[in-house]
Amino acid sequence: MLFIARYGLPLLLAAIGVVLIVIGHGHYTNIANRRSLESAAGVTLLLIALAIWLINWMMRLSFDSGRDREREEQAREEFTRTGRWPDEPQG
Repeated sequence: MLFIARYGLPLLLAAIGVVLIVIGHGHYTNIANRRSLESAAGVTLLLIALAIWLINWMMRLSFDSGRDREREEQAREEFTRTGRWPDEPQG
């Protein structure tokens, strides 16, 4: 399910957006023109797909950052107990 939310939904929206742009021939003359509406809707869907992908990317960065902080905190606790960093060679 998470894979679908991260990649499937943005790819689906982007594909539909590209199809709408192709159907509208990329024209944007005025709002009353049907081809203009199709192209505008296609561009909008592409932007929405990009926004969804960027939000997912930022959330993954946030979670990875939290894990890094936890590892750093564990290393600091190890240093406080033993006087050396966990990745430091003994000797």
